[in-house]
Amino acid sequence: MSGYTLSGNEALGIEFGSTRIKAVLIDKDFNPLATGSHDWENRLENGVWTYSLDDVWSGLQDAYSKLNKQVYEKFGSKINKLASLGFSAMMHGYLPFDEEGNQLAEFRTWRNTMTSDAAGRLTQLFNFNIPQRWSIAHLYQAILNNEAHVSNISYLTTLAGYVHWKLTGQKVLGIGEASGMFPIDSDANDYNSEMLDKFSTLPEVSCYNWDIRSILPKVLVAGESAGTLTKEGALLIDPDGDLEPGALLCPPEGDAGTGMTATNSVRLNTGNVSAGTSIFSMVVLDRMLSKVYEEIDMVTTPHGKPVAMVHCNNCCTDLDYWVNLFIEFSKLSGNSQTKAEIYDMLYNIALEADPDCGGIVSFNYFSGEPVTKFNSGRPLLTRTENAVFNLKNFMRAQIYSTMAALKIGMEILDDENVTISKLTGHGGLFKTEYVGQKLMAGAMNTPVAVMETAGEGGAWGIAILAAYAVDNSNLPLEDYLDEKVFSRYKSSITEPDEKDVKGFADYMKLYKKALPVERAATENI
Repeated sequence: MSGYTLSGNEALGIEFGSTRIKAVLIDKDFNPLATGSHDWENRLENGVWTYSLDDVWSGLQDAYSKLNKQVYEKFGSKINKLASLGFSAMMHGYLPFDEEGNQLAEFRTWRNTMTSDAAGRLTQLFNFNIPQRWSIAHLYQAILNNEAHVSNISYLTTLAGYVHWKLTGQKVLGIGEASGMFPIDSDANDYNSEMLDKFSTLPEVSCYNWDIRSILPKVLVAGESAGTLTKEGALLIDPDGDLEPGALLCPPEGDAGTGMTATNSVRLNTGNVSAGTSIFSMVVLDRMLSKVYEEIDMVTTPHGKPVAMVHCNNCCTDLDYWVNLFIEFSKLSGNSQTKAEIYDMLYNIALEADPDCGGIVSFNYFSGEPVTKFNSGRPLLTRTENAVFNLKNFMRAQIYSTMAALKIGMEILDDENVTISKLTGHGGLFKTEYVGQKLMAGAMNTPVAVMETAGEGGAWGIAILAAYAVDNSNLPLEDYLDEKVFSRYKSSITEPDEKDVKGFADYMKLYKKALPVERAATENI
């Protein structure tokens, strides 16, 4: 049993990811003390990617219970008191409620590509890119579709905002997550007032008895109090009743904001790449881009600085399916290797491949991919007739496929002469040491850092933001992270290899030429 004694000064972070709900308890020095997780999956129901809200609470309780069990085994007691806690979740999407708190429509996640009409009209109206997954695009599409529930909306939020609301009674959002609901004015740290007016005065919007300002969550920045855990909220986390109410909550954030926090990427000209079920890059800007790009989302850091975000719906899902095929074969052959060992073996063999994958190209499109203008997807593997088709080239092509759409968006930032000192990687793609980091550095032609804390991910990031909310140092967030958090941890930086840079560029030429093949697959399969 560890010599550490729970003091009640710990911070808890819980993140609702696309495939896993993870809880991390940290001490005052930001060291993870215990973790717990719960696996879950979205479902395609009536053409909508969704999760049941019942699964939200059962998953939260399971993850917390597993964390509490680990806490008891390590420290001899369960959690009774917390100094602070925070919740984050997969970004954006659509969760409308009536004035009694009843859910009015299924939770429409970021993965849906069903709002192209609304997103296009709003982009033109605002002269500001509105991606399909943003809450305002979902709301406007529901209006254009004449969906009956719209007239009864009293509150519109995201998954992180919903969980926070039920635990505190506060209808608030962190500014990073709010920037994916509606465009933000970074000077005011609030929703863009001019755009709110433009939306409100649309004839098809003004006929409703609600105003957009009244149904959106209040915007808060990192470090502000977002309420305290109520007695009812404590029981939603811990039905056994051991957890006391009263802990301070930080503003709820999306996984983009927690990713920036967990990788110390909130300063100007820093950036990070989160690579899991989806993949996205976040680059903190010192100036606005010269024009509107549909491939670039303009969002913010958790403390309100403008960020250029390239978000791609598809990353590791197809890669994981292929690896699982080899795991299945391994079991059939009587091999005793673990799942982790097989992953590492297959990732590492990709380093021995031809830099351009030998004429193999893969599309990992399980769902639509807005960056390449696909509303639906079909996983597709194809190759030239003289391709060097072997395992190492196959695996490199699979890893390249996770980065290809992201590269198309990042090329715009290159054209805008955006300075990026380095990208910090985190997420499942970087779990195997060095491989994803090296190939990403070559793909983006930028140094890529991976921190020793990368495995903790967004749950650790929101726990840090929870600790920041009770900190009395008055340090700006970027200084707090530099001086108090990341001065304790090491990171490794991999410079781009010229062979990888050229090889990925050659792969991308074939990838772009093959996009019509992928489009034909979506139309005919």
